[in-house]
Order: sequence, then C-alpha cells, then structure tokens
Amino acid sequence: MPPGLDIDHKSPLNGVMSGYAEQVLVCTGEDDWPSRIEEESGGDNLAADLKELFGRGGVYSDPFHNISVLNASLPSSVPPRAEVQSTSAYLLPSFKYVPFLPRVSFDSVQALAKGYLLPERLHSAHDGLSPIHRDRLTRKEAYRSLLPGVRDVRDVLVLVCGHGGRDARCGVMGPLLRDEFEGCLEREGVSVLRGPVEVDLTGEARRLEAAPGGDGAGEEDGGAAAQTTTTARVALISHIGGHKFAGNVIVYVPPGQRLEDGSAHPLAGYGIWYGRVEPRHVDGLVRETVLRGRVVEDMFRGGIDAQRRILRL
Repeated sequence: MPPGLDIDHKSPLNGVMSGYAEQVLVCTGEDDWPSRIEEESGGDNLAADLKELFGRGGVYSDPFHNISVLNASLPSSVPPRAEVQSTSAYLLPSFKYVPFLPRVSFDSVQALAKGYLLPERLHSAHDGLSPIHRDRLTRKEAYRSLLPGVRDVRDVLVLVCGHGGRDARCGVMGPLLRDEFEGCLEREGVSVLRGPVEVDLTGEARRLEAAPGGDGAGEEDGGAAAQTTTTARVALISHIGGHKFAGNVIVYVPPGQRLEDGSAHPLAGYGIWYGRVEPRHVDGLVRETVLRGRVVEDMFRGGIDAQRRILRL
C-alpha cells in the first residue's frame, strides 16, 4: 500500500460485520462513487430512494430489519423500451435479481420495498404497534407482480469493496482484487460473466456474456441444471465498513450450488465476509470457499445464511 494507507493487521476480524436482513446491490456500471452514494447524480439514484425509505427516519426504518444498500459495478440489464431509464438490483441473501426498476416514477421503488424488502413478520418488539402501523411495515407479495422479469440468482457473486471515494485503501486494493479473482476463477474452470443479464419478458431468461474486447454472446439459462457448471460474477461495491481491513470481500454462493462431485455445496445460500485479503490470497479463497465450500478462518469477518443469521467462528 502507498505510505500512510496502513492496514490493521492486529485487531481481531471474527465477527466484525453489521447484521442485516438484506443487501441491495444497485447495478450502476461504475467503478467508484461519491463518499455518500445517495449523493451521486445529485441524489437522483436508486440508492438515494432506498435510503430515504429504509434509512434513519425513513418510513420503513426498522432496527430489527436492517436493509443494507450498496452500489455495485455490475451493469444493469437493458430495458425493453430503450427510452425508459431503468436500474437493476440484486437482493442478497434472497438471491433474487430484479432487472427493471424504471426511474420515471417512485412506484417501482415502492414495489421493491413492499414486495421484497419489508419483513414477512415483525420482531416481537413491535407488538405494541397499531394494526395499521404493523400492516405498513410488513411485506405484501402482491406488489411483486409490478416488477417484471425477476429471477433467481444462480451465479457465485464475488463482491470486493473498491470504494475509493470513501477510503483510498479500498480504492487501491479493490481493482487489483477484482482482476485477480476474475483471472483465478477462469483458471479454475469457472465461467466469469462480465456483461449485463439479458432478460426476455416472455419468460425466457438468458445471460449475456461479454468477453473483454468482444461483443458478447447470449447463453440460454438452464435453470437448476445450470448449477452443475459454476458461473460467477465479480464486482466492485461501495462501503461495507471496516476499511482498515482492506481488501474486504463478500462471497455469495447461490442456493442449489453443487461441488464438482455433484454433492451439495456446504456454503450454498450463504454470504461469507473476508478482510485483509491481498492478491496473493485469492487462489486459496477461490479453491477453498468457492470450489470446496470451506471458510478460511484467519481472514473470516463473519457471514450470513438464508435465515439471516449472522455467522461467527
């Protein structure tokens, strides 16, 4: 690291992460953002809208159901109508991809919040709320019909904090780790997807893979069968906390993922957080966590499972 950008190698890592019910990755197609992502484009962006709803003082703010909103370098899907500006988002650990959130009105953001992000049941601490208030804070699946093309995520997601606008350590380390993860995954036979997800609203979904310098080619989505071949996406993301532990990495393994021998992946449905990751560690993380389903203890910050339980060693 450049002088003055020290990494904390002394403090314990295990358990150094905030709990959350869902992470929303906003697909910006950009590699870096302002320190406060809700201020990008003068605040006219999906992250700002979601933070307005779920942030401190927001109408859906709930200390027992934290929604973490992050920007990601992943590109958004191209909307069916090119003249309509739209943003895509990943929901984790729900492992859902929402391809089209039109920016022409607040309706799609409300549909995302009410259909996917609010809790199905409130924490017992809310028992004293009025029925109307409780109803406002709980999920309504009918809103899901307002968001077309939502699909399950079947790719391993490797998310690297590269938020240089927030902290220079992640700004230096993030791009290096992204390149290293992409190269290592490909050397291990994992197909790294770099293009936008192409979604056919007639019900057929395809992945658009764009090799560096290439035009890209469509690939049929084989549904559950696609789990037999590992595919991955690697992205830079905004601030997740703990910049002093750069590089910070989250590995999300989709439900149904299997090992090479066909057995169930031990970390399927989990998100595993690592800190103090350097390029020399990437080969080991890919082999152990992505391919074998093992946690590397000395870099483990914590994790989350499908039931939103925070994991410690």
